[in-house]
Amino acid sequence: MSEITVTREDGEGRHGRYVARVEGIDAEGEITITRRGPSVISADHTGVPEAMAGLGVGRALIDFMLADARANGFKIIPICPYVRAQYARHPEWADLFTTKPGEDPTTA
Repeated sequence: MSEITVTREDGEGRHGRYVARVEGIDAEGEITITRRGPSVISADHTGVPEAMAGLGVGRALIDFMLADARANGFKIIPICPYVRAQYARHPEWADLFTTKPGEDPTTA
């Protein structure tokens, strides 16, 4: 199996994304983000195409985002249901999020 490569792409304005690529697959997985302030981003949507299903791309994207948050001192608003569900399974990540595990920030 090929290695998953994840990078962060900063887009125009407040928007950006974490992008996952796998050599030999002509597709990209992503977590779209919005910079909400100098030390807060929201994880808005995770998308993994069918061509990458079952390769661990979603988890690789989250792991990269968490490492980026730790390295750069920001917190994450888990708007994306996939990110929120993974966070609910990993309460040890609480220091990186703006909500409690399992809490929906869109209804708080």
